[in-house]
Amino acid sequence: MRGFPPVGGEPSKDLETNAAMTSNNDKHMVAPDVVLDFLKKSLPFKELEPQVLESLAGRCLIDFFPKATVVFKQGETEVSHFYLIQKGGVKIYLKDEGGEILLKDFRGEGEYFGALPLIHDSKANLNVETVEDTFCFLFEKEAFLQLVRSFPAVSNYFLRSMSKKLVNTVYAELREHRMTPRTESSLYLFSEQVGQIVKGKPHTIAAGESVRRAAARMAELHIGSLLVYGENNDIIGIITDKDLRTKVVAAGMDYQTPISRIMTAPVEAIPAHAVCFDAMLAMMRRRIHHLAVEQQGEIIGVVTTHDIMVLQGTSPIYLFREILAQRHIAGLYGLSRKVPQVIRSLIEEGAKANNVTRMITVLNDHILDRLLTLLIDELGLPPVPFCWLLLGSEGRREQTFKTDQDNAIVYADPQDAAQAAAAEKYFAVLADKAIEHLVACGYPRCPGDIMASNPKWRQPLSVWKRYFDQWLITPEPKDVLHSTIFFDFRDGYGARSLADELRQHLVDNAGKKDLFFMHLAKDCLEARPPLSFFRNLIVEKDGEHKNLLDLKTKGLVPFVDFARLLSLKFGIRESNTLGRLQLLAEAERLAPDLYRESVDAYEFLMHLRLVHQMRMLEDNRQPDNFINPADLSDLEKQTLKEAFEVVRRIQSSINLEFRLSDL
Repeated sequence: MRGFPPVGGEPSKDLETNAAMTSNNDKHMVAPDVVLDFLKKSLPFKELEPQVLESLAGRCLIDFFPKATVVFKQGETEVSHFYLIQKGGVKIYLKDEGGEILLKDFRGEGEYFGALPLIHDSKANLNVETVEDTFCFLFEKEAFLQLVRSFPAVSNYFLRSMSKKLVNTVYAELREHRMTPRTESSLYLFSEQVGQIVKGKPHTIAAGESVRRAAARMAELHIGSLLVYGENNDIIGIITDKDLRTKVVAAGMDYQTPISRIMTAPVEAIPAHAVCFDAMLAMMRRRIHHLAVEQQGEIIGVVTTHDIMVLQGTSPIYLFREILAQRHIAGLYGLSRKVPQVIRSLIEEGAKANNVTRMITVLNDHILDRLLTLLIDELGLPPVPFCWLLLGSEGRREQTFKTDQDNAIVYADPQDAAQAAAAEKYFAVLADKAIEHLVACGYPRCPGDIMASNPKWRQPLSVWKRYFDQWLITPEPKDVLHSTIFFDFRDGYGARSLADELRQHLVDNAGKKDLFFMHLAKDCLEARPPLSFFRNLIVEKDGEHKNLLDLKTKGLVPFVDFARLLSLKFGIRESNTLGRLQLLAEAERLAPDLYRESVDAYEFLMHLRLVHQMRMLEDNRQPDNFINPADLSDLEKQTLKEAFEVVRRIQSSINLEFRLSDL
């Protein structure tokens, strides 16, 4: 790697003594070994080779700025150096057109300012003022720009805080250092496009052909499906070997029956540019084994679950098939405990948090579906239609390895007293048995008893509507805090129309409830990010979690609360946090920059939590949400701080949106 030419001059041997004698305009040379030691501990310099750092250290100056010194004036100061804070701290802020100060950031030891003006060759874009006596290492403009030009990683670091490249580096580091490798990683599921694994052109058959002819053609070609075309030669359906077994042979159907009578239509399709992971999820969610692959409106082939299993050794599809094959509830107990094994392989292969939680959700949903199906077979059909509601993280499709049960039952309003009594009796038995079986599957009871086994959370649709009306119309702070878990509900099993009607009722009635939103917005500001004045991470001082930091309460909950608050305010039906943020951004209810930063920060925090919990499981410990920052690398700590800074920004946004500072 290319270095920098040395600069002459006798360096100082005593850094702070020398610095203290300088004035604001007198910059002094500093001992290169002192600078070198500091650079080796600071990002992004610590990633560079030793000779590069040595050359850079030889060109370093030191300057001292007393407390309350304005180092940069927005739009005025010509920036000639890059500033790396050796001791002390600064505040960085903007002034709007009316002279109002908007506080942007505090920066302390090991952090910097001046990079962007140098890169963009512009005047200072922000005001920088010291908040205490501060020493800075200074690197002249040309030396800094040469570094940026020579090393793209350095350029990317300074151009984008929370950049994808930085976050991806952290993900790689988390996988490498925090999980014991078991298999050689392959990124196929997340990099290979579906169109790339399609094998040749699709095989087709006319809709008017007989099922006998279809079976013969599949046997001849050694394939498990045929696309079906109609009179205009367009694809109108698909027939599979499973259709032949279940719809023809098992039902004793005439083998001369036209294919059009038993085909599945329309064909479920996926774009050719989608990655294989999305194809796998789609097949598991829809309970199918074949997907047509579409490119520019034309079907170019078919991808199967077998194709995905060949691509990935430890496939979730194996577990998916085992779940569907169970004929006894007890058989599900052990399968639920296989979920972490499947998820581990996804993390190793480069899955982001959103991919991982989506997969956990699909697998857990299938376990619940199979469990309730078998239980209803045992108990008989319910007297009225019902829907098993999933609440909290389950409702948001954001489950990790530590997932307490949060569920409820909504059922159709009974027509008379006899039906009401029958419904109450039936659903009491169903709920009690289901909860017990879920516990046996490894899903702990909710400590707050928010479960379908609690009669309060097992009610007709009309009662649920009254519950939500009460929370919206006469909100008490404690009730609002308690009820947030219910606002994230989704259907888990049964009559989806009941959940849809309840969601629509909530959307129709929430928008104009100002007092409710004031309480909800205030609650969003309760979990302050654990950062000190100079952006140091704040941990618990004593107790069971001494020296630990709660990732869930301090990091993830603010994003969840923020997305829920705005979604309820603007009538968005989605319950998933990232889905809510995306819809808010598309509706221009969320600034693009804040949207991107929120997604990056939330995914990083969720990923850190997943890896932490995976390690605890592998050590035979009960997974929790408490991490020790001392166990993190410098890169992970820096990214964690950046994520908490985004929490500050979204809470400032809430303050402005709901005018809480005026109250």
